[in-house]
Amino acid sequence: MMKSKAVVFTSPGVVEVKEVESFEPGANDVVIDVMYSWISNGTEGSFLRGERIEGDVAFREGDPFPFPLIAGYQKVGRVTAVGEAIDDIEVGEIVFAMMSQVHGMFDKNSGHVSPSVCDRWHVIKLPKEADPVAYSGLVLTQVGYNCGMRPRIKAGEVAVIVGDGMVGLWTAQTLSYRGAKVILVGRHDDRLKRFPDADNHIKLNVGRNSGVEAVKAVLEEGEQIQVMVDTVGDTQLFYDYLPQMKRCGHIVSAGFYGTKDQIPLQFFRNQELSIDLVSGVMLGRMEATRDFLAAGHMDTLGLITHHFPVDEAAKAWDLIRSKGECVLGVVLDW
Repeated sequence: MMKSKAVVFTSPGVVEVKEVESFEPGANDVVIDVMYSWISNGTEGSFLRGERIEGDVAFREGDPFPFPLIAGYQKVGRVTAVGEAIDDIEVGEIVFAMMSQVHGMFDKNSGHVSPSVCDRWHVIKLPKEADPVAYSGLVLTQVGYNCGMRPRIKAGEVAVIVGDGMVGLWTAQTLSYRGAKVILVGRHDDRLKRFPDADNHIKLNVGRNSGVEAVKAVLEEGEQIQVMVDTVGDTQLFYDYLPQMKRCGHIVSAGFYGTKDQIPLQFFRNQELSIDLVSGVMLGRMEATRDFLAAGHMDTLGLITHHFPVDEAAKAWDLIRSKGECVLGVVLDW
């Protein structure tokens, strides 16, 4: 079996860098020496707390203990071997990769591990001359792209994004590109300032409030919200913003709600709202996000606040959990 280094969540709140056993590569696998892996603060944090057992599946009483595991799902690196069935990737190329496969974990699928053995489907080719680190968070970037591209919205209509984390900022960038009047609602000045000033941009620091009163105060007379995007995982926001929504408006749900995830659909029918549940990965959407980023319509490098050597992954997580300073994009250098 192939020996690899990995960032392992050994039990709730405990992060270790350990040697693990990767699957032996097969005919449709790519082996990658990782250069950078980008931490998904929210998703991986909920795994570290034991709140999920896979994907968006919340842990419930009676489920198996979801440890140890290797969290994460995004990295870039250099190809060192390709399976005999692969004819479109060459040794030496720098590529983006999602999940790898390892032995001995709660879930065989893993993110922060190198060398990584990845099925061809999980590998995305990058533009030539691309800066690898700019694409190392491509799955998470794709979530923001998806949040911004899914809603029905016309130029000049109002879009409210609640949450100034990475997904919120990338959503705001995407909706701005589409010509929306973007109101970004957050609680961190140092994050909000990373969304550029522009005539169609409004940034509101509302602390721990929903922000609905602050948003009402900046809406012009007769103006209503066409799109509301929840990136923080709070179903109460649906109710709070409902009176300000246009008829046939659009809600995008991009948060993780754990077991508090139920809303009465009948309550929202009178205004004929549509709701998009944004989650997961689609290959075509990943490639579209890559191309959108390559065209300069999104900024990823400006959202990176910290780099850590992979051997200091536990320190990276101490910083993320402490929230003692501005923490957005945290990249592990391999």
